[in-house]
Amino acid sequence: MIKNSLDNPIFLLTILILAVISNLIASVHFLLVLFGGIIFTAFYRTLKKRYYYLFFLVIVAFLFIEINSGLKPFSLSLLSFFIYIFIIPRYESNSFSSLVYVIFFYLGLTIMWFLSFGLDERIIFALIINLFIDLLFFGVFL
Repeated sequence: MIKNSLDNPIFLLTILILAVISNLIASVHFLLVLFGGIIFTAFYRTLKKRYYYLFFLVIVAFLFIEINSGLKPFSLSLLSFFIYIFIIPRYESNSFSSLVYVIFFYLGLTIMWFLSFGLDERIIFALIINLFIDLLFFGVFL
């Protein structure tokens, strides 16, 4: 069995606290959903491994980020659940990397942001920066 860093509850709790605090601070500079892809990966891992106590903490972290960003409550959780149910099983057999799942999450987040608030070049630029930050963080630590 391949062990992931997100299987460690202390590491996951630290990542969730870091993500919530950084989103509280980054909302001043309009960096949308910082570390959203990492939290999505934690969502995926906790559901796959059936760590329901950690899954609850991931949902709470998503809720803090949604309220801080102006999104509807539980919208990121529903987006993550949709990707977990419909997209990941289809592409999991093709041995895609988890990086692709993070890209799917940001694609869904872009669509959701467009439907809620509309898009301009500043939002697209911020989403691309967030995607690169998440992919960099994901590649280094997870």
